[in-house]
Amino acid sequence: MRKSVLLFFALFLLNTVFCQEKISAFKGGEELRYKMSYSGFLRAGTAVLKIEEKEYQGKKVFHTIGTGWTSGMIKWFFEVDDRYESYFDKDTIKPYLFKRKIDEGGYKKHRITSFNYQSNNAYIQDFTNQKDTTVSFLDVQDMLSSFYYLRNEDVENMKKGDEIAIDMFMDSEIYPFKLRFLGREVIRTKFGKIKTLIFRPFVQSGRVFKAEESVTLWITDDKNKVPVKIKADLAVGSLRAELESYKGLVGPLVKY
Repeated sequence: MRKSVLLFFALFLLNTVFCQEKISAFKGGEELRYKMSYSGFLRAGTAVLKIEEKEYQGKKVFHTIGTGWTSGMIKWFFEVDDRYESYFDKDTIKPYLFKRKIDEGGYKKHRITSFNYQSNNAYIQDFTNQKDTTVSFLDVQDMLSSFYYLRNEDVENMKKGDEIAIDMFMDSEIYPFKLRFLGREVIRTKFGKIKTLIFRPFVQSGRVFKAEESVTLWITDDKNKVPVKIKADLAVGSLRAELESYKGLVGPLVKY
């Protein structure tokens, strides 16, 4: 159960489509709030993503914060209290600083990663294990900056089966990550019928991920590229995230 929740929250932070250098799908002041549920009916928790414009070491950046926590009956036997932060370049979306502090059923991690583009080294401070690590990288996104990096890609001409790839920096390792385009669908949401793009994430097999995961993402087929629904099939039941509220989008949600 713990690994399933870890994977779901990780993929939740990565669900959407890719970006070049021009930012247009989001802006400072955007806030997305999601209802997490088990098997579609039992409230499991809440996840919130906020982004603001700031300065970091003399550079114009976006500072984004992602939080997630369990509630209701789920919290009684599996409590989650997660916080992620990323400072990334306003123009290129290159991450400069990533913070991860999680507590998932007693499984804790507290790490801060600094990305140095002169040496192409990432410096990881592990406060839980009292250990520092340096890892070389070329072109990566952290778990949270990926969410925004992926949102600006022009997917208008994508065909079913097309894939988009990225290298994701997670903890002290780099994981090849890709999204496969499954097609388009109009789905019902609390905001009405929404045109969506459907994607399925795939990651390299290893200690954290399986070779293929039964996760499906529905993303608005408009300029915002906002995920409105995510479903992760488990051995028993499923975990879902559905957009519950939003503000500060660059444009209105396009309804069908």
